Amino acid sequence: MTSVNQEPASSEPAELMATPDASADLMANSFGDYLRIVGRRVRSGESGALPVIAGLVAIVIFFDVKNSLFLSAGNLVNLMAQSAFIITLGMAEVFVLLLGDIDLAAGYTAGCGAVIALWMLAEGDPWWVAVIVSLIACAAYGALQGIIVARLRLPSFVVTLAGQLGLAGVLLFLIDSTGSIGVGGVINLHNSIINDIENGQLSPTATWIVMIAVSLAAAAFLFYGDLRRRTAGLVAPPVSVTLLKGGAIVVAAVIIAAIANQNRGRAIVLEGMPWSVLLVLGLLFLWTVLIGRTRFGRYLYAIGGNAEAARRAGISIVGIRTLAFTLTGLTAGLTGIIYASYLGSISTGVDGGTNVLDAIAAAVIGGTSLFGGRGKMLNAVLGGLVVGVIYNGLELLGLSAAAQEMWTALVLLAAVLVDRITRRGSA
Repeated sequence: MTSVNQEPASSEPAELMATPDASADLMANSFGDYLRIVGRRVRSGESGALPVIAGLVAIVIFFDVKNSLFLSAGNLVNLMAQSAFIITLGMAEVFVLLLGDIDLAAGYTAGCGAVIALWMLAEGDPWWVAVIVSLIACAAYGALQGIIVARLRLPSFVVTLAGQLGLAGVLLFLIDSTGSIGVGGVINLHNSIINDIENGQLSPTATWIVMIAVSLAAAAFLFYGDLRRRTAGLVAPPVSVTLLKGGAIVVAAVIIAAIANQNRGRAIVLEGMPWSVLLVLGLLFLWTVLIGRTRFGRYLYAIGGNAEAARRAGISIVGIRTLAFTLTGLTAGLTGIIYASYLGSISTGVDGGTNVLDAIAAAVIGGTSLFGGRGKMLNAVLGGLVVGVIYNGLELLGLSAAAQEMWTALVLLAAVLVDRITRRGSA
């Protein structure tokens, strides 16, 4: 007997086609048409990433006017490296935010993962073994949360809040259990490879080669994807728009490489791209492909847009939700490694609560909806840069941590307000 729930796996719910870009791509036959349609979308409230980009530019200009050191090569490179853990934790949150869920425990998941990795390194285990074990542990905990949320149908806010409190205690227990390794509640990082994630950099020549190669590969991937869609008769932007996007990627990569290759040292020569920036770019590419080019990603958007319609279309909501929380835990574990490299240690003073709130702020400020169904991994990058710029700029101005938190709160509130207005406009 055939039922609605037994549709072929390749069929997609109608919600999957209702993306903000679909109408513009479908109706535009030229670059001029595309601009006019995008303009109408912006006026109707579907502004995409424009608000956060405009806001980021305005914030950068403000801080540069206040302090000319803000746009110096040394500060910009440090800003990119210091924002890495906020960005990756924001990427972790995107998986669950797309479903309309949230993971308040991700900050302490990252902290516990870092404790496991540094503990194993102090015991003499190879760095790659320590990293793999740490990531597996974090992914397993994420899966556990996902199973509880999906199968028992409990609110993710409550489940992950309990997880945050519980993992805060687990972190203290793990560090106390290390004995002489965790002296004074601190486990120091004893590995040059992990330390170089935040404190090492490529040579200037390698920076040029890697950044140009990465940008050309990304532009080619974008062009090939749009070409395949046009060939198949599917929705795709005009060729001129695709070429413009690809060119913008290459130009941005060249500018970043040029900034990174300036000498930012004082007593010694310090040039080249930090490894953490490349790690963020690699993770951005991997997760963007996962949620943008795979069935799993399409199902995330479908469930976040309308869970009941997705269920009727035959999508396993329990399985997708569990996998999303697993990937959140995995990405949080990677964030813990980056965070330990940034600090040079991990301690009982890890503020996982603040870190996860910064990550959620980054994702939402970048354009990911708190209500599910809309967002990209790029949103976490843009929002993470906004949060990093605010912290960095206020520090240069000599303002207190209290001012940093309040300004971040105001930006987050503005982002949520834009999200709400956008949804009303779309409706």
